[in-house]
Amino acid sequence: MTSRAGARAVGSDGSDFKHREKVSSHYQMSASLKSEIKKLTVVHLLIWALVAAQVMVAHLKLLSHDVVAMPYQWEYPYLLSLLPSLLNAMAMPKNNISYLVISMISAGLFSVAPLIFGAMEMFPVAQQLYRHGKAYRFIFGFSAVSVMYLLMVIAIQVHAWQIYYSKKLLDAWFNSTQEKKKK
Repeated sequence: MTSRAGARAVGSDGSDFKHREKVSSHYQMSASLKSEIKKLTVVHLLIWALVAAQVMVAHLKLLSHDVVAMPYQWEYPYLLSLLPSLLNAMAMPKNNISYLVISMISAGLFSVAPLIFGAMEMFPVAQQLYRHGKAYRFIFGFSAVSVMYLLMVIAIQVHAWQIYYSKKLLDAWFNSTQEKKKK
């Protein structure tokens, strides 16, 4: 016990810390990876909200199509990218390996695949903008293809890091369950 005022206990010079228990490395890794995944999920939710807002504003005709363009086809399946984030959030509290695996697979299907499809869908429009300087769709005065490509670059990085950290977390959880089975 530490005393703020008074003498130190006899025989304890501060070097008796080596016998104390330490937190196992896979628990430390699990906590730090969960924190990183939560941060990336918040960024993903912001991106998702932007895409959802554009789809809603365009379809409900809240603003004219000159201000906010109609969505590209890839934006509709991308709205399903909320599902992997929900599965990820359900996997975290109890270290549920099966939810995490399903989350990783569905992130590839509902998050990364629509972004790849979107890059291919918008390529001819981007090429026309680059070659001729003509844009036909706008989002608040900016070329819609430029805005969406910028959003896609950020989104693909977020999803790639989410999948990477989820894989590392899966490995940490799997190693801890293997250690428990050995005992």
